[in-house]
Amino acid sequence: MTRNLDRLLRPRNITVIGGGAWCRAVVEQCQKMGFAGGIWPVHPKAETVGGLPAFPNLDALPEPPDACFVGVNRDATVALVGQLSQMGAGGAVCFASGFLEAQAEDAEGADLQASLLQAAGEMPILGPNCYGFVNYLDGALLWPDQHGGQRCDGGVAVITQSSNIAINLTMQARGLPLAYVVTAGNQAQCGIADIGLSLLDDPRVRALGLHIEGFGDLRGFEALSARARALGKPIVAIKVGRSDQARAATVSHTASLAGEDAGAAALLRRLGIARVPDLPTFLETLKLLHVAGPLPQGTIATISCSGGEASLAADTAVPMAIDFPPLNPRQKSDLRAALGPRVALANPLDYHTYIWRDVPAMTRCFAAMSDPGIAITILIVDFPRADRCDPKDWDCVIAACIAAQQETGGQYGMAATLPELMPEAVATQLLAAGVVPFSGLTEALAACAASVMPFTAADPVLCPEPCANPRLVSEAHAKGALAAFGLRVPRSARASGLNDLSQAARIVGFPQVLKGEGIAHKTEAGAVCLNLHDEAATLAAANDMPATEFLIEEMITGALAELLVGIVRDPAHGYLLTIAAGGVLTEILNDSVSLLLPARPDEIDAALDRLKIAPLLNGYRGKPPCDRAAILRAVMAVQDYALAHTAGLQEIEINPLICTQHDAIAADALLRRDA
Repeated sequence: MTRNLDRLLRPRNITVIGGGAWCRAVVEQCQKMGFAGGIWPVHPKAETVGGLPAFPNLDALPEPPDACFVGVNRDATVALVGQLSQMGAGGAVCFASGFLEAQAEDAEGADLQASLLQAAGEMPILGPNCYGFVNYLDGALLWPDQHGGQRCDGGVAVITQSSNIAINLTMQARGLPLAYVVTAGNQAQCGIADIGLSLLDDPRVRALGLHIEGFGDLRGFEALSARARALGKPIVAIKVGRSDQARAATVSHTASLAGEDAGAAALLRRLGIARVPDLPTFLETLKLLHVAGPLPQGTIATISCSGGEASLAADTAVPMAIDFPPLNPRQKSDLRAALGPRVALANPLDYHTYIWRDVPAMTRCFAAMSDPGIAITILIVDFPRADRCDPKDWDCVIAACIAAQQETGGQYGMAATLPELMPEAVATQLLAAGVVPFSGLTEALAACAASVMPFTAADPVLCPEPCANPRLVSEAHAKGALAAFGLRVPRSARASGLNDLSQAARIVGFPQVLKGEGIAHKTEAGAVCLNLHDEAATLAAANDMPATEFLIEEMITGALAELLVGIVRDPAHGYLLTIAAGGVLTEILNDSVSLLLPARPDEIDAALDRLKIAPLLNGYRGKPPCDRAAILRAVMAVQDYALAHTAGLQEIEINPLICTQHDAIAADALLRRDA
């Protein structure tokens, strides 16, 4: 159920229930922000709260309140939320803790949260266990503490599950205009996605930032992504926390390869939400998105008056998905005219200091670097600290950068190599002119890479079905089940004990492979023997195996590459399809790509090209290419089985999928599901 959060987040009046220091702070911060509406403290005994007259109870209020800060203990919170809901209030922030988030220490927490939800009914609530929000656009806040932000006419919205991180983000001194900062607490009712939908609908919000500990409502995040795509408003996220995936599924290599975070990464990628690793990059990416929106491609140019900075920019960008295109003839000609003969022309550019303080010449240089094939041109400029130095000599580079942007219509940025060398006053001046002021070169380049994001629609994620007691299915039965969906498997025969081996060996033919059944990792257990050329060799190998049931298969030859294809049930994100370099070195090579089901053939094809071993698939050093169509059929067959048998499915793994010039054959198969 999607609730309307307009009255809560953009209120005409604010009610503060409680009289402690936290509640007094809410009243004081509202006054400090210049909130134009009514501020109504409620306390049964106090005459004033935060210097304002207090109402003795909710019934004494002039009208049903829009936004209420409930700053009392958890038991009283439930009763007051129920009363607010019945009187038609617009919504409430539940400050108290001790609900579901405390269930490990307090068994009553879960029951209290259920009571809170019942009491709220259709009225929206934030929390419990949260600080509330600051609306910097309207000067409205339900916030029981100091904050470092200021009023603005437009900017970015940030949602976090952590109140402390929210406080820290308001203290940023990077010039980023914050439109909203909202905390979600333990998301008893309104989750991050619900809040995000309301914030995106505010036309004054340019981009949305999310600090996520856990997704929860997958369909809600899909709706948020779709709304952002429709409005053309990008989303950037930090995802922290770990799912239980690795602990829930530890039998296969797939679970080990995918790790605990691959599902989150795959989900964000599918939703078109840029993921960044840290708070500085988070803020710089939001700043770029606020000014320029998503970059059309990851092509950049940098300009500095130092060869060291030019080299630093080039080296820093190496692991990132950005590129420095070489200068074209027009750029070279214009740069030579602006700089003269003594400057080596390249991208990144070191323009030396011959033209420093000559604003027209600097403008010509900066304008010459801009080009339609460059998404953003970044000047690397470190400003001196104003408390010990005079920064006036740097006014020329600010003026020239702004002039170049106005002249060319291209997108410009200015990056300090060290975050503290981009003064907030300079950042504000550049922002007003449409130039992106980056605090830190590494963060600037990472923000450019993150801001190149696809705004393409994606199919709904396949939500995980229950899986109570997964057990290992025999390899023969697993292959039979998957073969029914089109997976190519070797010719085979089963043997119950040594007495059946000879007949089974003759049925399959030589050379052949002998496997002990009922063992997940056969190679490590000594339960697989390859390239057996006669019956005696097969019998001898069986005698040495730790197994009583055997599977004999034809020996597949002509391998050009080996792949792993696996699916793991991820309880937090759905079903994770992992494609990786296969064979016995799978985990050592650590070469994998993960997608969420259902995955389209074109997505799978693109994933194959992202593998480090992609050259082997495409033909390497005179070898023929693998049959790409056969590989895609094999992966789709595994996915088709999973889509048809989600109930009770824990994991599937093909390792290796032997890829030849004309085929792709599953040499080994693991299937674990409810009995």
